[in-house]
Amino acid sequence: MVEWITSDGLTGYEAAVDFMEARVAAIAAGEARECIWLVEHPPLYTAGTSAKPADLTDPDRFPVHASKRGGQYTYHGPGQRVVYVMLDVGKRGHDVRRFVQQLEHWVILALSQFNVTGHIREGRVGVWVERHDKPLTPAGAKPEDKIAAIGIRLRKWISFHGISINLDPDLSHFDGIVPCGITEHGVTSLIDLGLPVCMDDLDLALRHSFEQVFETR
Repeated sequence: MVEWITSDGLTGYEAAVDFMEARVAAIAAGEARECIWLVEHPPLYTAGTSAKPADLTDPDRFPVHASKRGGQYTYHGPGQRVVYVMLDVGKRGHDVRRFVQQLEHWVILALSQFNVTGHIREGRVGVWVERHDKPLTPAGAKPEDKIAAIGIRLRKWISFHGISINLDPDLSHFDGIVPCGITEHGVTSLIDLGLPVCMDDLDLALRHSFEQVFETR
Protein backbone atom coordinates (compact mmCIF):
# COMPACT_ATOMS: atom_id res chain seq x y z
CA MET A 1 0.00 0.00 0.00
CA VAL A 2 1.07 3.54 -0.72
CA GLU A 3 1.71 5.68 2.35
CA TRP A 4 0.16 9.15 2.36
CA ILE A 5 1.78 11.90 4.43
CA THR A 6 0.38 15.40 4.88
CA SER A 7 2.66 18.02 6.42
CA ASP A 8 1.19 21.00 8.24
CA GLY A 9 2.65 24.48 7.90
CA LEU A 10 5.35 25.35 5.39
CA THR A 11 8.10 22.87 4.52
CA GLY A 12 11.54 24.13 3.47
CA TYR A 13 12.54 23.05 -0.02
CA GLU A 14 15.94 21.60 0.88
CA ALA A 15 14.38 19.61 3.73
CA ALA A 16 11.84 18.23 1.26
CA VAL A 17 14.55 17.16 -1.16
CA ASP A 18 16.49 15.47 1.65
CA PHE A 19 13.37 13.55 2.69
CA MET A 20 12.67 12.43 -0.88
CA GLU A 21 16.25 11.34 -1.49
CA ALA A 22 16.20 9.17 1.63
CA ARG A 23 12.74 7.76 0.97
CA VAL A 24 13.50 6.91 -2.66
CA ALA A 25 16.63 5.02 -1.59
CA ALA A 26 14.62 3.11 1.01
CA ILE A 27 11.88 2.23 -1.51
CA ALA A 28 14.47 1.03 -4.03
CA ALA A 29 16.05 -1.14 -1.32
CA GLY A 30 12.69 -2.63 -0.37
CA GLU A 31 12.86 -1.01 3.06
CA ALA A 32 9.93 1.43 2.76
CA ARG A 33 6.56 1.74 1.10
CA GLU A 34 5.82 3.96 -1.83
CA CYS A 35 4.76 7.42 -0.69
CA ILE A 36 2.62 10.40 -1.64
CA TRP A 37 3.67 13.47 0.37
CA LEU A 38 1.49 16.58 0.46
CA VAL A 39 3.23 19.83 1.42
CA GLU A 40 3.20 23.60 1.06
CA HIS A 41 6.41 25.60 0.65
CA PRO A 42 7.34 29.16 1.54
CA PRO A 43 7.65 31.39 -1.55
CA LEU A 44 10.49 30.18 -3.80
CA TYR A 45 11.45 29.39 -7.37
CA THR A 46 12.91 26.11 -8.57
CA ALA A 47 14.93 25.61 -11.73
CA GLY A 48 14.54 22.26 -13.48
CA THR A 49 17.15 20.64 -15.67
CA SER A 50 15.93 22.53 -18.77
CA ALA A 51 15.70 25.98 -17.13
CA LYS A 52 17.04 28.92 -19.14
CA PRO A 53 18.66 31.78 -17.18
CA ALA A 54 16.70 34.37 -19.18
CA ASP A 55 13.44 32.91 -17.85
CA LEU A 56 14.32 34.04 -14.32
CA THR A 57 13.13 37.60 -14.81
CA ASP A 58 13.29 38.73 -11.16
CA PRO A 59 16.16 36.77 -9.55
CA ASP A 60 16.11 38.74 -6.30
CA ARG A 61 12.42 38.29 -5.57
CA PHE A 62 12.50 34.89 -3.84
CA PRO A 63 15.11 32.20 -3.13
CA VAL A 64 15.99 30.16 -6.21
CA HIS A 65 16.74 26.46 -5.85
CA ALA A 66 18.39 24.34 -8.52
CA SER A 67 16.34 21.19 -8.91
CA LYS A 68 17.25 17.96 -10.63
CA ARG A 69 13.67 17.37 -11.76
CA GLY A 70 12.70 17.69 -15.39
CA GLY A 71 11.28 20.95 -16.67
CA GLN A 72 12.13 24.62 -16.38
CA TYR A 73 11.33 27.33 -13.81
CA THR A 74 8.34 27.08 -11.52
CA TYR A 75 7.05 28.80 -8.41
CA HIS A 76 6.08 27.20 -5.10
CA GLY A 77 4.43 29.01 -2.23
CA PRO A 78 1.57 29.14 0.28
CA GLY A 79 -1.79 28.24 -1.18
CA GLN A 80 -0.28 25.77 -3.63
CA ARG A 81 -0.49 22.04 -2.98
CA VAL A 82 2.76 20.33 -3.83
CA VAL A 83 2.37 16.58 -4.29
CA TYR A 84 5.63 14.69 -4.04
CA VAL A 85 5.21 11.36 -5.79
CA MET A 86 7.53 8.53 -4.76
CA LEU A 87 6.25 5.56 -6.74
CA ASP A 88 7.89 2.52 -8.34
CA VAL A 89 7.64 3.22 -12.06
CA GLY A 90 9.42 -0.06 -12.75
CA LYS A 91 6.45 -1.97 -11.36
CA ARG A 92 4.19 0.14 -13.54
CA GLY A 93 5.67 -0.75 -16.90
CA HIS A 94 9.03 1.08 -17.11
CA ASP A 95 7.29 3.72 -19.23
CA VAL A 96 8.18 7.26 -18.16
CA ARG A 97 6.01 9.01 -20.73
CA ARG A 98 2.99 6.96 -19.71
CA PHE A 99 3.73 7.72 -16.06
CA VAL A 100 3.71 11.47 -16.71
CA GLN A 101 0.42 11.06 -18.58
CA GLN A 102 -0.96 9.20 -15.57
CA LEU A 103 0.04 12.09 -13.31
CA GLU A 104 -1.75 14.50 -15.64
CA HIS A 105 -4.84 12.28 -15.71
CA TRP A 106 -4.79 12.05 -11.91
CA VAL A 107 -4.90 15.84 -11.64
CA ILE A 108 -7.67 16.05 -14.24
CA LEU A 109 -9.80 13.55 -12.30
CA ALA A 110 -9.23 15.46 -9.06
CA LEU A 111 -10.20 18.77 -10.68
CA SER A 112 -13.32 17.21 -12.18
CA GLN A 113 -14.67 16.75 -8.65
CA PHE A 114 -14.96 20.56 -8.55
CA ASN A 115 -16.51 20.70 -12.05
CA VAL A 116 -13.26 22.01 -13.50
CA THR A 117 -12.29 20.56 -16.88
CA GLY A 118 -8.56 20.10 -17.14
CA HIS A 119 -6.83 19.62 -20.49
CA ILE A 120 -3.58 18.08 -21.69
CA ARG A 121 -1.86 19.88 -24.56
CA GLU A 122 0.76 18.42 -26.88
CA GLY A 123 4.15 19.92 -26.14
CA ARG A 124 2.98 21.52 -22.87
CA VAL A 125 3.40 19.24 -19.87
CA GLY A 126 0.95 19.96 -17.08
CA VAL A 127 -2.77 20.58 -16.83
CA TRP A 128 -4.53 23.52 -18.45
CA VAL A 129 -7.98 25.11 -18.24
CA GLU A 130 -9.81 27.06 -20.92
CA ARG A 131 -10.82 30.55 -19.79
CA HIS A 132 -14.33 31.15 -21.04
CA ASP A 133 -14.42 34.36 -18.98
CA LYS A 134 -11.61 35.98 -20.99
CA PRO A 135 -11.58 37.43 -24.53
CA LEU A 136 -10.51 35.19 -27.38
CA THR A 137 -6.89 35.31 -28.44
CA PRO A 138 -5.90 37.19 -31.64
CA ALA A 139 -6.03 33.79 -33.36
CA GLY A 140 -9.64 33.36 -32.25
CA ALA A 141 -8.93 30.62 -29.71
CA LYS A 142 -10.05 30.39 -26.10
CA PRO A 143 -7.24 31.53 -23.78
CA GLU A 144 -5.75 28.82 -21.59
CA ASP A 145 -4.10 29.07 -18.18
CA LYS A 146 -2.00 26.51 -16.36
CA ILE A 147 -3.42 25.20 -13.10
CA ALA A 148 -0.97 22.36 -12.40
CA ALA A 149 2.71 21.80 -13.18
CA ILE A 150 4.50 18.46 -13.35
CA GLY A 151 8.20 17.70 -13.07
CA ILE A 152 9.71 14.39 -12.01
CA ARG A 153 12.98 12.57 -11.71
CA LEU A 154 13.68 8.84 -11.51
CA ARG A 155 16.29 6.98 -9.54
CA LYS A 156 16.40 3.21 -9.90
CA TRP A 157 12.94 3.56 -11.43
CA ILE A 158 11.53 5.23 -8.32
CA SER A 159 9.98 8.63 -9.02
CA PHE A 160 10.39 11.75 -6.94
CA HIS A 161 9.47 15.43 -7.18
CA GLY A 162 6.01 15.50 -8.74
CA ILE A 163 3.05 17.89 -9.07
CA SER A 164 2.07 21.37 -7.96
CA ILE A 165 -1.61 22.40 -8.07
CA ASN A 166 -2.67 26.00 -7.63
CA LEU A 167 -5.40 26.29 -5.02
CA ASP A 168 -4.98 29.89 -3.86
CA PRO A 169 -1.37 31.06 -4.26
CA ASP A 170 -0.51 34.69 -4.92
CA LEU A 171 -0.51 34.48 -8.71
CA SER A 172 1.57 37.65 -8.98
CA HIS A 173 4.48 35.63 -7.59
CA PHE A 174 4.69 33.85 -10.94
CA ASP A 175 5.67 37.18 -12.51
CA GLY A 176 9.31 36.71 -11.48
CA ILE A 177 9.75 33.82 -13.91
CA VAL A 178 8.56 32.57 -17.26
CA PRO A 179 6.63 29.59 -15.86
CA CYS A 180 7.85 26.40 -17.53
CA GLY A 181 9.32 28.53 -20.32
CA ILE A 182 5.88 29.34 -21.77
CA THR A 183 5.12 32.99 -22.51
CA GLU A 184 1.85 32.79 -24.43
CA HIS A 185 -0.29 31.35 -21.62
CA GLY A 186 -0.96 32.41 -18.06
CA VAL A 187 -1.51 30.69 -14.73
CA THR A 188 -4.66 30.28 -12.68
CA SER A 189 -5.91 28.66 -9.49
CA LEU A 190 -9.10 27.13 -8.16
CA ILE A 191 -9.89 30.31 -6.25
CA ASP A 192 -9.09 32.43 -9.31
CA LEU A 193 -11.69 30.36 -11.16
CA GLY A 194 -14.25 31.33 -8.51
CA LEU A 195 -14.39 28.05 -6.62
CA PRO A 196 -14.68 28.07 -2.79
CA VAL A 197 -12.28 25.15 -2.32
CA CYS A 198 -10.00 24.61 0.69
CA MET A 199 -6.82 22.54 0.88
CA ASP A 200 -8.60 19.68 2.67
CA ASP A 201 -11.09 19.51 -0.21
CA LEU A 202 -8.28 19.27 -2.74
CA ASP A 203 -6.42 16.64 -0.73
CA LEU A 204 -9.57 14.52 -0.50
CA ALA A 205 -10.14 14.81 -4.24
CA LEU A 206 -6.56 13.68 -4.89
CA ARG A 207 -6.97 10.65 -2.65
CA HIS A 208 -10.29 9.68 -4.22
CA SER A 209 -8.93 9.89 -7.76
CA PHE A 210 -5.55 8.25 -7.09
CA GLU A 211 -6.77 4.66 -7.19
CA GLN A 212 -8.62 5.29 -10.45
CA VAL A 213 -5.27 5.93 -12.11
CA PHE A 214 -2.64 3.98 -10.19
CA GLU A 215 -2.86 0.40 -9.11
CA THR A 216 -2.08 0.38 -5.40
CA ARG A 217 0.21 -2.26 -3.96
